[in-house]
Amino acid sequence: MAEREIHDHWSREAKRKRYRSRAAFKLKQIDDRRGVLKKGDQVLDLGCAPGSWLQVIAERIGPKGRGWGIDLQPVSGGLPENVTALEGNAEDPEGAGVPAEMQFDVLLSDMMPSTTGSRDTDHFRSLAVCELALDLCPRWLKPGGVLVMKLLEGSAMPQLLATTRERFERVKPFKPEASRKESTEIFVIAHGYKPPPDDPHDDAPSTAGGPPPVPEGW
Repeated sequence: MAEREIHDHWSREAKRKRYRSRAAFKLKQIDDRRGVLKKGDQVLDLGCAPGSWLQVIAERIGPKGRGWGIDLQPVSGGLPENVTALEGNAEDPEGAGVPAEMQFDVLLSDMMPSTTGSRDTDHFRSLAVCELALDLCPRWLKPGGVLVMKLLEGSAMPQLLATTRERFERVKPFKPEASRKESTEIFVIAHGYKPPPDDPHDDAPSTAGGPPPVPEGW
C-alpha cells in the first residue's frame, strides 16, 4: 500500500470501522447528503469490488432490503447476509447471476475504467461507463428509482447531465469529502426515474445496436 494511502484519514477510518476501502465513506456521504438509500430498498451496485459499497448498502437498507453487486473481479466472502457479490460483466446483470425478475429501487455505479493519465481520454472513458449505467435503467430500475454514477469531470459533463435530466426528475452532481482533493471524480445523483413511454419498464430493452463499448479494466 502506498505511503499516502497508509496515512490517509479516510483509509484509517475504513480500517478502524472494518470497511474494505475508503470508498465506503463516499457512499455514506452521498446518502447522508442526497438520501439515495432507504430501509427495505432493492439495490444494484455496478463495479462493486472490493465490496465496501455493499457493506454500506447492507447497513442502510436493513434486513428487509436486498443488495446485489457485480464486478469483473471476485469479491471475497464475509459480506453481510442481505447483500450478494457476483463475478461478471455489468453490461449483463442477468448473465452475471442477478435474477431476471428483479427490478431495483437504486442503481449505483462506482465503475471506472483503467486511467491513462490523459485527462480528456480518461474523461471520455468514464463517460462511456455512465452511458452504460443509463442504458441499464429501462430494464433494471423501477419508475421513480435513483441512479448514482461516477464520472471524471470534463467537457462532456454538461451533455451527460442534460441527458440524465431528460430521464430523471432531479439530477445533481456531488463530490464527497472522502474523494481525494486532486481527483476529478464527481458523482451524478439522479432521483425520480422516468421510463421511456415506448419502452415498458418490465420488458427488456431492444439489443439493436447494443450499449456503448465499455473500456476494459473497470
